[in-house]
Amino acid sequence: MSTFTGESLEVLVMASALLTDLYELTMVDAYLSEGLQDEAAFSLFVRRLPARRNYLVACGLEEALTYLETLRFSSEELAWLESLGRFSPRLLEWLEHFHFTGDVHAVPEGTPLFGEEPLLEVIAPLPEAQLVETYLINQVHLQTLAASKAARVVEAAQGRPVVDFGVRRMHGVDAGLKVARAAYVAGVSATSNLLAGQRYGIPVAGTMAHSYVQAHDDERSAFRAYARRFPETTLLVDTYDTLEGVRKVVELSRELGPEFQVRAVRLDSGDLVSLAHSARRLLDAAGLEHVHIFASGGLDEDEVARLLEHHAPIDAFGVGTAMGVSTDAPALDMAYKLVEYAGHGRLKLSPGKVLLPGRKQVFRQEADGMAPRDVLARHEEALPGRPLLRRVMRAGRRLEDASPSLAAIRAHAREERERLPPAVRRLEPVRPPYRVDVSPALNAAKEQVSSWLREAAHAP
Repeated sequence: MSTFTGESLEVLVMASALLTDLYELTMVDAYLSEGLQDEAAFSLFVRRLPARRNYLVACGLEEALTYLETLRFSSEELAWLESLGRFSPRLLEWLEHFHFTGDVHAVPEGTPLFGEEPLLEVIAPLPEAQLVETYLINQVHLQTLAASKAARVVEAAQGRPVVDFGVRRMHGVDAGLKVARAAYVAGVSATSNLLAGQRYGIPVAGTMAHSYVQAHDDERSAFRAYARRFPETTLLVDTYDTLEGVRKVVELSRELGPEFQVRAVRLDSGDLVSLAHSARRLLDAAGLEHVHIFASGGLDEDEVARLLEHHAPIDAFGVGTAMGVSTDAPALDMAYKLVEYAGHGRLKLSPGKVLLPGRKQVFRQEADGMAPRDVLARHEEALPGRPLLRRVMRAGRRLEDASPSLAAIRAHAREERERLPPAVRRLEPVRPPYRVDVSPALNAAKEQVSSWLREAAHAP
């Protein structure tokens, strides 16, 4: 039996064209048999924001473009599909020669977006555009969800560094990597995840675990040994008694004298407000004003905000599970829907899932450096404001400027968030929500297509 390392197994899974839903292939098979291969446009968007999100942060485009450029079916995958006995020879031959030939328009990663606004649109022959649905939703959903949560934590920290500690409880290897990247896009300063650091160039950071202290006979010897091996470390002081742990750090500073280079103490449990104040007093009294206080332990944006509202002298935060799995909003109502086929707008009239027809553009209108509203419009419209969607792929190949560096994406995300009204950036739900208007032309197109569908439904 074959064996795989963790990374090789992840590469195998992510590279497989079979990472899709069965119905994508059955629909493609049916499209081919009916000759439905004209150009289609699919829009990827979030219908409505979660209750505690005032905006989303678009993320995942880089992965989406890589997938579209490289998607191929191997002989082994085709043989397995044939063994199912479900698919026509026509489909299997089509898949054997498949490569994506379409265009993609998208908003840059890091851009704040709102309900109904497209993150990206795929324009390609109908079978091609249909086939890629599952993977695009999977990747863009995960990373947009993560970046949107991380942006809230960063906002709550008020400029203090936030370190991603969440990989051990994220939902699998792929999430552990992609969430770390998305969090960095949203402003998180570093990650404890070494593979994410190596793969994406994200700064890595970490402290020590309680097990290291427990492995020694006492805290003093644990701190001494670790500080000699890693002089500029952060020492975890709450294994037994937090303030006694801080006093041990003070004693170590006196013992080591000029060789003492410890940068911070880490508080990981208890009443962090009270403990941070007490720890700061002990450190300052010992002349260790330069030693920072790092807090962790079940934090989320609400707890970070509460700590700072109580003026806790905390210099940085380690945030894990709550940010890594977006505990308060673990899923977005994200959809990938056909909005145009063969030159005609398409829509849905399902209750709660009404769809606007045709390709779109989003115009962000700004005044004095702030964005008071967006206008969701038809693709071909030219309205006041800054158009957010731009072409990033033509004929199956990404454009030269479609993949900026991660540093540039992170800077763009920060600049774009700063253009949002302050109320929208706060943690509390904003009332009224950020304004997104539908252009008269798009509304008229919706009415026109709706009328046509109603007439068709009642035709003899």
